[in-house]
Amino acid sequence: MGKLGNISGKEAVKAFQKAGWQPLGQVGSHIVMVKPGVRVNLSIPQHKELSVGTLRALIRNSGLTVEEFLELL
Repeated sequence: MGKLGNISGKEAVKAFQKAGWQPLGQVGSHIVMVKPGVRVNLSIPQHKELSVGTLRALIRNSGLTVEEFLELL
Protein backbone atom coordinates (compact mmCIF):
# COMPACT_ATOMS: atom_id res chain seq x y z
CA MET A 1 0.00 0.00 0.00
CA GLY A 2 1.35 3.39 -0.98
CA LYS A 3 1.55 6.72 0.79
CA LEU A 4 -1.53 8.95 0.50
CA GLY A 5 -0.21 11.94 2.42
CA ASN A 6 0.52 15.38 0.99
CA ILE A 7 -1.72 15.20 -2.12
CA SER A 8 -3.45 18.43 -3.13
CA GLY A 9 -6.95 18.75 -4.52
CA LYS A 10 -5.53 19.83 -7.88
CA GLU A 11 -3.34 16.70 -8.09
CA ALA A 12 -6.31 14.51 -7.18
CA VAL A 13 -8.45 16.08 -9.93
CA LYS A 14 -5.72 15.38 -12.52
CA ALA A 15 -5.41 11.75 -11.37
CA PHE A 16 -9.18 11.18 -11.54
CA GLN A 17 -9.26 12.75 -15.02
CA LYS A 18 -6.73 10.14 -16.16
CA ALA A 19 -9.16 7.49 -14.86
CA GLY A 20 -11.97 8.87 -17.04
CA TRP A 21 -13.67 11.28 -14.62
CA GLN A 22 -14.65 14.67 -16.05
CA PRO A 23 -15.09 17.96 -14.16
CA LEU A 24 -18.73 19.02 -14.22
CA GLY A 25 -18.32 22.31 -12.38
CA GLN A 26 -17.39 23.92 -9.12
CA VAL A 27 -19.50 24.40 -6.00
CA GLY A 28 -17.73 26.68 -3.55
CA SER A 29 -14.22 25.31 -3.13
CA HIS A 30 -15.11 21.81 -4.42
CA ILE A 31 -14.72 20.46 -7.97
CA VAL A 32 -17.58 18.09 -8.89
CA MET A 33 -16.54 15.26 -11.20
CA VAL A 34 -18.70 12.76 -13.10
CA LYS A 35 -18.00 9.64 -15.15
CA PRO A 36 -20.33 8.24 -17.82
CA GLY A 37 -21.98 5.05 -16.63
CA VAL A 38 -21.26 5.72 -12.94
CA ARG A 39 -24.03 7.01 -10.67
CA VAL A 40 -21.66 8.54 -8.10
CA ASN A 41 -20.31 12.09 -8.29
CA LEU A 42 -16.96 12.99 -6.75
CA SER A 43 -16.72 16.28 -4.84
CA ILE A 44 -13.03 17.11 -4.47
CA PRO A 45 -12.06 19.97 -2.14
CA GLN A 46 -9.45 22.31 -3.63
CA HIS A 47 -7.17 22.35 -0.60
CA LYS A 48 -3.37 22.42 -0.56
CA GLU A 49 -3.43 19.03 1.17
CA LEU A 50 -6.32 16.57 1.37
CA SER A 51 -6.79 14.57 4.55
CA VAL A 52 -6.07 10.86 4.17
CA GLY A 53 -9.64 9.92 5.16
CA THR A 54 -11.18 12.24 2.57
CA LEU A 55 -8.85 10.96 -0.13
CA ARG A 56 -9.55 7.31 0.74
CA ALA A 57 -13.31 7.96 0.56
CA LEU A 58 -12.94 9.61 -2.86
CA ILE A 59 -10.84 6.71 -4.14
CA ARG A 60 -13.34 4.15 -2.80
CA ASN A 61 -16.30 6.01 -4.35
CA SER A 62 -14.51 6.22 -7.71
CA GLY A 63 -14.14 2.43 -7.86
CA LEU A 64 -10.33 2.54 -7.88
CA THR A 65 -7.91 0.93 -5.47
CA VAL A 66 -5.32 3.00 -3.60
CA GLU A 67 -2.57 1.43 -5.73
CA GLU A 68 -4.37 2.29 -8.99
CA PHE A 69 -4.87 5.88 -7.82
CA LEU A 70 -1.20 6.27 -6.87
CA GLU A 71 -0.17 5.02 -10.34
CA LEU A 72 -2.33 7.76 -11.90
CA LEU A 73 -0.50 10.47 -9.97
